[in-house]
Amino acid sequence: MGAAAHGERRTITGRILRRLPGLARGRAPEPLPVKLESRRVYIVPTRAGLGFAVLLAAMLVGALNYQNNSALLLTCILAATLAFSMLLTWRELHDLTLHSLHADHGFCDARLPIHLAFADDGRARPGLHIALDEIQQPCPLYRGVSRVTVTAPTEARGWMAIPRMQLSSTVPFGLFRAWSWITPNQRVLVYPRILQDVRPRSRIDDPNERVTGGDEFAGLRDYHAGDPIRHVAWKASARHDHLLVREFDRAAPGQPLRFDWYALSGVDRETRISRLTGWVCDAYAAAHPWILILENRRVLGPGSDAAHYHLCLTALAELP
Repeated sequence: MGAAAHGERRTITGRILRRLPGLARGRAPEPLPVKLESRRVYIVPTRAGLGFAVLLAAMLVGALNYQNNSALLLTCILAATLAFSMLLTWRELHDLTLHSLHADHGFCDARLPIHLAFADDGRARPGLHIALDEIQQPCPLYRGVSRVTVTAPTEARGWMAIPRMQLSSTVPFGLFRAWSWITPNQRVLVYPRILQDVRPRSRIDDPNERVTGGDEFAGLRDYHAGDPIRHVAWKASARHDHLLVREFDRAAPGQPLRFDWYALSGVDRETRISRLTGWVCDAYAAAHPWILILENRRVLGPGSDAAHYHLCLTALAELP
């Protein structure tokens, strides 16, 4: 776990959350918009806040014991400051409204960007933090700035529910920590992880779409004067009355690459999907057209534009 999570375990808030799981439980998924009303915002003192309260108690005992009006006045002022800071911390989350959200396209094992749009109520919230896992991500809101971006972890391809998010703040003095939960009733599609350890086979079975002079073995033919000696198939020629040479060809320029599910043998299912994903990404980056053949003989393409790219990745992500 990260340093932020480790630090949270050591705080008084973390101890209370572990001892009182009822405060930390998330609500059922709810449609947007979601408004954080009074009963949805929790607040507890931090370690610094408890230390400050102990200091105030000691000052109060000393002021009363020595009947020092100046010390008593200072203690009351500091106590009022403590109470006022608690109100300011609570107001950081009170009436905060999550209006909508949308996620970018992302791949498995990478953090997925999620864009949040809050209602602009004219109130600045400079200390707002949002966490979708153990990582606290600062997301300050100011007047006229109501959109923030956070990232969520991804562990598997396919449709993923937006994780429960925790919104928290400790402003202005870090003496109190207020937090609340929002569980949006939305899903996002996570593309498969990218695996690029094997180059795709570019061979196309249609002989009309092949040109000679490549580096892929196409077959044997009779020897003609001028053929390179290194292409002579000596073993095959020994079984015949004349010389045979190996013929090589390649895909004609501009012809689409062929990414076939059934061409990947000897690997598990998820590895096949990851390799096909890597090939699709490489072809799209190179602006080279490609055809994707899935396990149910469904053919996608040819194409090389963004629509074809996302169509192929969506099909791979939704495979059972």
